[in-house]
Amino acid sequence: MGSSKLLSLLVTLYLLAPTSISSDVSLSPEELTQIPVKFLDFAKKPEIFYWMVNIRRKIHENPELGFQEFETSKLIRAELDQMGIPYKFPVAVTGVVGYIGTGQPPFVALRADMDALAMEESVEWEHKSKVPGKMHACGHDAHVAMLLGAAKMLQVFRHEIKGTIVLVFQPAEEGGGGAKKMLDAGALENVEAIFGLHVSSLFPVGTVASRPGPTLAAGGFFEAVINGKGGHAAIPQHTIDPIVAASNVIVSLQHLVSREADPLDSQVLTVAKFEGGGAFNIIPDSVTIGGTFRAFSKESIIQLKQRIEEVVMKQASVQRCNATVTFDDKSFYPVTVNNKNLHEHFQKVAADMLGVQNIKENRPLMGTEDFSFFAEAIPGYFYYLGMNDETKGKFETGHSPYFRVNEDALPYGAALHASLATS
Repeated sequence: MGSSKLLSLLVTLYLLAPTSISSDVSLSPEELTQIPVKFLDFAKKPEIFYWMVNIRRKIHENPELGFQEFETSKLIRAELDQMGIPYKFPVAVTGVVGYIGTGQPPFVALRADMDALAMEESVEWEHKSKVPGKMHACGHDAHVAMLLGAAKMLQVFRHEIKGTIVLVFQPAEEGGGGAKKMLDAGALENVEAIFGLHVSSLFPVGTVASRPGPTLAAGGFFEAVINGKGGHAAIPQHTIDPIVAASNVIVSLQHLVSREADPLDSQVLTVAKFEGGGAFNIIPDSVTIGGTFRAFSKESIIQLKQRIEEVVMKQASVQRCNATVTFDDKSFYPVTVNNKNLHEHFQKVAADMLGVQNIKENRPLMGTEDFSFFAEAIPGYFYYLGMNDETKGKFETGHSPYFRVNEDALPYGAALHASLATS
């Protein structure tokens, strides 16, 4: 090999390593900023890009719900086996945790969620869901493909990594709290930081969006059963009407945000379920209501939960009814808080790769994300990967039966994963 080719190879390896390799090559700060660019160029190679596309489409055709991702997990393990990447399985039923590097500190994790949603796909295309009533309508198929893409690149340069990159393939993000189960199973043992991403149709392909501090709300679900005494609608005096009681409860619940919450402390309480009665002239014995509550601080969400229970019980009592309130602990997610130091790191890496003009500030959202469990346990960072392209038609937001993924975004996600972890 000629000396110029050897120097070029050493520089390339150096640029893709988090710390210097054993050579005399010395790089300037300007050259170091090329690390993310090199990863993006690598991810855009046709053999890498179309490999990720193929994986994403295979997963999309065979969607699986939370803790049922057996075939998805099998595909991930097969790809890791082919790459020679060791992993732990099963972790939290279907989860997979892979390792690239020395097996020694520092440990940095990258996360992808695997589960689909219980909805029928309405997009007609070659790789439409083959499973009735199930669809990847939130981009988790793309998340898995991008993390595998990052793994493929990182494994090529595994001998240059001075630490360990942990690949977290997580089940059951959509309401199952899979991240919590992964934590409980020790998936993040020794890990010092974790990064997660989500595709977004709100931002153009080639851009990213995030913010430091609270970025997604804490939230949970509640259900209340209000018991009265049924009877004929013509003689209501002989009944204890749970419908009237439930109506009073709902009105009072709305006051918890409008009258008790600080207007500068974002909170949401929505009753979205009301079930009771089956005839126009019969007052039922009981009514069931349910809904969701969300807030941007731990203190606010605890207070809101406590007041929901008090209002339901006491308002029902005023109407001579009895009530029980239950909270679904599996669906309760903490606030997703982005670590400020990791935000600075993200800003630098993303700017080096995409340019400062392509980094957007994302406003806080009242949606929830179980990445919050990871970010509550260790420093974490969650960001959005733009995928909108008006030349390819409208891209719907998540949880729509018309949701589509712009596969042109895959190299950006894979390269960001690799760059954030190695540096």
